[in-house]
Amino acid sequence: MTDAPSPDATQPAEAAQPTEAAQPTEAAQAVHTRPRRAKLFVLFAAFAVFAYVFDQLTKLWVTTTMTEGERIPVFPPLLHWFYIRNSGAAFSIGENVTWVFTIIMAAVSVAILMQLRKLGSLWWALALGLLLGGALGNLTDRLFREPSFAMGHVVDFIQLPNFAIFNIADSAVVSAVVIICLLTLRGISLDGSRHTKDAVAKDV
Repeated sequence: MTDAPSPDATQPAEAAQPTEAAQPTEAAQAVHTRPRRAKLFVLFAAFAVFAYVFDQLTKLWVTTTMTEGERIPVFPPLLHWFYIRNSGAAFSIGENVTWVFTIIMAAVSVAILMQLRKLGSLWWALALGLLLGGALGNLTDRLFREPSFAMGHVVDFIQLPNFAIFNIADSAVVSAVVIICLLTLRGISLDGSRHTKDAVAKDV
């Protein structure tokens, strides 16, 4: 006669089943995550390159077809091309400390690249790509335009009523900041996860 297995004897085998089943699932998720992240990196790079190239091409067009201080009506009175070179930030703030803005833009560019390992959202890829492209666009001006290396003046040419004159790089940066603010308000993290008020309450 064989003794019937005790209830305790069956527990280890049953307990092992969920663990064994979970292993392939985790592996499958990891395999699925790699190509998705690779696509996000490609999209991020594409947005950054687009913003940077568009900015530099428009600046090349302005500097080769217009003279500094020239103003061309486009959709008056709403939009004019007005070619100026800005040594400071928006509204010509900090004109005497151009090198500070060079360092800031370089630091921003490095910080963006360091965050890419966490990237898991299409909208964050768009925002960071535009932010990097815009920062590099103006950084290029600071580094390589007159009057000297790292002290260059940024080419601005887009003029709206009662507003600072700006360029495509500035537009890319502002667009990126707006997108980041909206993502933050909606609770969407850089990795694509969503944080709700209920989840925050549970964590607390």
